[in-house]
Amino acid sequence: MNSRLPASLHLSFTGFSQRGGCTDHHADGWGIAFFESDGATPDQPGRGVRYFVDKEGAATSPIAKMLRSYPIKSHNVIAHVRKATMGAITLENAHPFVRELWGRYWVFAHNGDLKDYAPTLHGNFRPVGDTDSERAFCWLMQELVKSHAGVPSVAELSLTLQELVPQVAAHGTFNFLLSNGQALWAHASTKLHYLVRQHPFTEVHLRDEDIKMDLSEHNGPQDRLAIVVTEPLTTNELWTALEPGQFMTFVEGCPQPGVALARVAGG
Repeated sequence: MNSRLPASLHLSFTGFSQRGGCTDHHADGWGIAFFESDGATPDQPGRGVRYFVDKEGAATSPIAKMLRSYPIKSHNVIAHVRKATMGAITLENAHPFVRELWGRYWVFAHNGDLKDYAPTLHGNFRPVGDTDSERAFCWLMQELVKSHAGVPSVAELSLTLQELVPQVAAHGTFNFLLSNGQALWAHASTKLHYLVRQHPFTEVHLRDEDIKMDLSEHNGPQDRLAIVVTEPLTTNELWTALEPGQFMTFVEGCPQPGVALARVAGG
C-alpha cells in the first residue's frame, strides 16, 4: 500500500492474511513492514519501520491475529505470504526483507523463482537466509549505491531500477514490491494487480472474508491510496493488471507512468 495520508491497513490485511493457509496455500511464513506515520507528512514520510515476520502461516499466526485488530496507519506498507520454493521454512527466510541505505530503511518482498541466480555480492549487503529473493534484494541495494554518489530523488531511483530489474528478471519470475518510505516500486513478471482508492469512496467487499465496509465512513476527500497485490483483494472494485515486464512507481497514492521493461524468459 502507498498512500497520500496515513491510511489504515485493517481491511486489506484482514483479507490478505487469509491467503496464508486458509483461502490459498501460501502458508510457509509471512511478514509485514510498515513505515511509522507519527508526525509524517506527504513531503516528509516517516522513516521508522515496524516489522513483523513469522514462519507460521498468516491465517493462523498469533502475530497476524494481533495485527488484524491493531490500529496501523502508514503511508507505505509491504506484506507477504510465502510459498517456499527456495530456502527452508525459517524465520530468516520470511519476507519482507529490510536493509538500511542512505539513512532510510528499505523493504522488499518477492514472488517467483530465480534460476541459477548467484550474483557477486560485496560490501554491506549480504543475505542472512538462503533465498533467491533476499539475494536479489541485496544485489539491487548494492547496485543502487554504485549508481549514485549522493542521495537520489525518487525519479532518479526509478530510472536506475528500470535499468537494474531486467538483469534479475532474466533469471526467471521477478514479481516484487520495494519501498523506502518515500515511494512504492512494483515490477510484474507474471502477475500483479493494482487499484487507486480516492474520493468519492464506496462500499467494498472482501474476496477472502465475508466482510463489507463502506470506505466513505473512514476516509475524507483528501485521502488517496494505491494497493498493489498478486490477486485482487475485493470483488466489486476495478483492479488493473500489470503487463508482463511492467515497472511502476507509486507516490502519495498515485501511480506514475508505467514502463514496459524487456520481456524475458519466465516473464
